[in-house]
Amino acid sequence: MTFMPGDRFPVYQEYASDEGRKYPEVAAALSGAPADIVRVDGAGDLIVSVAVPVQRLRATVGALLLSTEPGEIDAIVAQERASVLRIALVAVAVTLGLALFTASTIAGPMRRLSAAADEVEASMSAHTQIPDFTGRSDEIGHLSRSFRAMTAALFGRIHAIESFAADVAHELKNPLTSLRSAVETLPLVKNARDRDRLTEIIKHDVQRLDRLISDISNASRLDAELARDATEIFDLADIVAAMVSMQTDPAATRNITVRVVRDKAGEYPVRGHDSRLAQVVTNLIDNAVSFSPEGGTVTLRLARKDANAVLTVSDEGQGIKGDTARIFERFYTDRPESEHFGDHSGLGLSISRQIVEAHKGTIGAANRTDRSGAIFTVTLPLARA
Repeated sequence: MTFMPGDRFPVYQEYASDEGRKYPEVAAALSGAPADIVRVDGAGDLIVSVAVPVQRLRATVGALLLSTEPGEIDAIVAQERASVLRIALVAVAVTLGLALFTASTIAGPMRRLSAAADEVEASMSAHTQIPDFTGRSDEIGHLSRSFRAMTAALFGRIHAIESFAADVAHELKNPLTSLRSAVETLPLVKNARDRDRLTEIIKHDVQRLDRLISDISNASRLDAELARDATEIFDLADIVAAMVSMQTDPAATRNITVRVVRDKAGEYPVRGHDSRLAQVVTNLIDNAVSFSPEGGTVTLRLARKDANAVLTVSDEGQGIKGDTARIFERFYTDRPESEHFGDHSGLGLSISRQIVEAHKGTIGAANRTDRSGAIFTVTLPLARA
């Protein structure tokens, strides 16, 4: 009552036994209605008084007045307030504990991830400083895992662009050097035959530069197109059949047969970009035809393995010389001796690997074991209906 006062109550005053009517509740009870009133004594303790009529044969013959002892109600109220206070203190402690727990397990890691993101934005060398919370199974762990994967992919892409730019500069330098040497030598040559030979060199270098620039432009746009264009489900067998029909006539000029073998009838549904996978099939057929001897056979085989579609392209040429993994490197070429140097940019198989990996697949190369020749294997996941 001292620290949390409530309503103001009248002060209790004691009357003599013959002055009972001075109590309002007694006067009300003598009128036939029970009444109660709350008062305080001189010390501020509550006193509750209740008066009820005493009736006989429906006539009020008196009144009964009952009063509590001073402080009895205050003790009960104080006890209840102490219980409420204890519950409130426990609730406050639990709230503070949860707040500290939340701050240490959620707010703290989020603040560290945010600070790491700012560091990555400010410095290219800070990508290795992303906090690792992948051991957690909650949303923070998932966010950290996604954040680290995204950052690694971003810097991997940046490194690939830098490497690609360096390779492009190196490949462009060779024909430019040859072209400059031929142009500088041309005015000094008096022999018509030598002038014609230098002119052919200049034309060849210009064509090579044009081919390189076109292939480099296609390769640089490839990632953006694969990420931007919508994917769809199509039958890989239809793509293979269409590309084989387009390559049959060019191959026939060298008496080379291009055929398709399917292990099982049915469809080979694949999700992705049909035009880009058609480009892969065309590159593989073109390579196989160029390496095959006259009268040879290029075989494309479609099969199912587990949940994947497997396409193999084999030829009857001399096979792959050296490390088979290098043929997928940018600007690497090991063309037959019958072809002029520079007729190919060396980007075809590199672009093919990039397209296949963008479709969650793999591509590999090896030499045939049954006879001479090379075999390329493309594995793509089958699409679910």
